[in-house]
Amino acid sequence: MERKEAIARELPHLRRYARALLYDPVEAEDLVQDCVVRALEKIEQWRANESPRLWLFAIMHNLFVDQNRARRRRPLTAPLGAGGKDDPAELPRQVDTMIVADVVTALQALPEERREALVLVGVEGFSYQDAATALGVPVGTLMSRLGRGRAQLRALLGHGPQASAKIVSVKR
Repeated sequence: MERKEAIARELPHLRRYARALLYDPVEAEDLVQDCVVRALEKIEQWRANESPRLWLFAIMHNLFVDQNRARRRRPLTAPLGAGGKDDPAELPRQVDTMIVADVVTALQALPEERREALVLVGVEGFSYQDAATALGVPVGTLMSRLGRGRAQLRALLGHGPQASAKIVSVKR
């Protein structure tokens, strides 16, 4: 049961990884489901000292590669007359756009003080001193808001406490 719980805890990470691999959210969710099914079928192969995230990401990567190979072998077909205004086919969305959308949504959920500090320092590239001046607060207060904002942003994006601070880069 402990291993199944460990797999369940990794679902947000698997979903994010699948969305990064695939442009279609439905296909991404199918990939996650296939990965979990495969993991549960092969749960005895999971070594006790192996990280569940690494093991699951390896399974997902292999499934993704296999599915891409199968897609390349099948010819793409489109109904006659496709390509009009109501054509469901779209150009693939860029991975960066998806990641940015997730970060923007998470930023909007932060309290205003933390959001302002993160945007000024992390996005606009202000120094701590310049950001503190712009916000009319002491540098220590700004640093506190940044620390709490980063931690809350990591939590909202599904990163654990061990996640690196690379989500929002800092110029000092």
